[in-house]
Amino acid sequence: MILIDILTIAICAVICGADSWVAIELYGCTKYEWLKTFLELPNGIPSHDTFARVFALINPQEFQSCFLKWLTG
Repeated sequence: MILIDILTIAICAVICGADSWVAIELYGCTKYEWLKTFLELPNGIPSHDTFARVFALINPQEFQSCFLKWLTG
């Protein structure tokens, strides 16, 4: 799994209204053809368990700080 793939899918899914790991996985599966045009996705769309495990390891304050810096350029 590639971290940027997981983060990108999750962010896109949440923007589109996903509110659970299952919904994020479903979004990824539904948008797979589009996502693979700019993401690597070497193993396809991650499972909802993978999304949950990855985000459990990320410090929320650090993620928010990095995300806000990215948004404001």
